[in-house]
Amino acid sequence: MSVSAAAGSTGLKAARTALEGSALLARPLVRSASAESARGAEDNGADVGAQPVTVIIVPGWRNSGPGHWQSLWAERIPGAIRVQQLDWAKPHRAAWAAAVQQAILGAPHPVVIAAHSLGCIASVHALASLPPEALARVAGALFVAPADPERRALFEDFSPVPAQPLPFGSIVAAGSNDPYCPIRMASAYAKSWASTFVRVPDGGHINIESGHGEWPLGWALLGALVAQARVRAPIRAVA
Repeated sequence: MSVSAAAGSTGLKAARTALEGSALLARPLVRSASAESARGAEDNGADVGAQPVTVIIVPGWRNSGPGHWQSLWAERIPGAIRVQQLDWAKPHRAAWAAAVQQAILGAPHPVVIAAHSLGCIASVHALASLPPEALARVAGALFVAPADPERRALFEDFSPVPAQPLPFGSIVAAGSNDPYCPIRMASAYAKSWASTFVRVPDGGHINIESGHGEWPLGWALLGALVAQARVRAPIRAVA
């Protein structure tokens, strides 16, 4: 499924418009930041219903700095896990994927991944090498502005990118003018991963530089995935 979010669209209204007809909107989205914070100690996760969900935030190359939507979400969502890499400047596929896997295996609840740029590619590599029982812990993923590792020699270790369909609901959101990944490549990723594709006109790399600090559309898209994930049966942590 491919949709386009109008430039300047924000929040729940934009997400509903962009994903009209999608099963991802079968349940209400995440509560406000204040409501989430009030329940943080009780839920230990981004709980939007009876079933808590752990959001795992996976930054890309050089990490996501203050004011980036990933950093804001990490502060906003109770129990969110932010993946930390040993070397943000010189990424290596094995190490980056292992860090994502460690976060998935250590999460106390079903997982929804929120990845950006090279973090998307690291996440897909991590998912591709997880055993079935561990992969079952992942209930959704939001891949934002996925990188094309073939466009930069520093990222060539991440190529080829896994192309297997993912066994859970996922969304790829990409700017129509992303300088690091052509929109056709992002669309191809979405098709191969069986993800809903959201085209963001003039969205750039969907980061601070492109004007996406507080990013309401992304927040609503994440909420759609969390709403879907929360109806899954509870699962036990993998030893």
